[in-house]
Amino acid sequence: MTVTVSIDELSAALAEQVGWCYLLTISDDGQTRILAVTVDDLGAGMLRFDVGTKGTAANVAAHRRVTLLFPPQRPDGMSLIVDGTATVEDGTVSFVADAAVKHRSALRV
Repeated sequence: MTVTVSIDELSAALAEQVGWCYLLTISDDGQTRILAVTVDDLGAGMLRFDVGTKGTAANVAAHRRVTLLFPPQRPDGMSLIVDGTATVEDGTVSFVADAAVKHRSALRV
């Protein structure tokens, strides 16, 4: 099951998730890289988080389209997936969301 989340609703949707997320980036060799990060919600679809200054920062600088995956707070909750564009400076990423969905598998475990 997938539910579209508007950018105007993103802050409210973030409040329903755990306090961290997975950042998905692409390396220069085309590999997906995943890092757990804690995000600051600046409102209006703008988020900020730290990644350090090496591998992940280089991935973000080279491939600005990234995805954030926020796990649900409860096992029966919905994950929040946010796509957007990121820039990085001194290990701090500024992210602007352009699409978001809540998602839960139709399968029950």
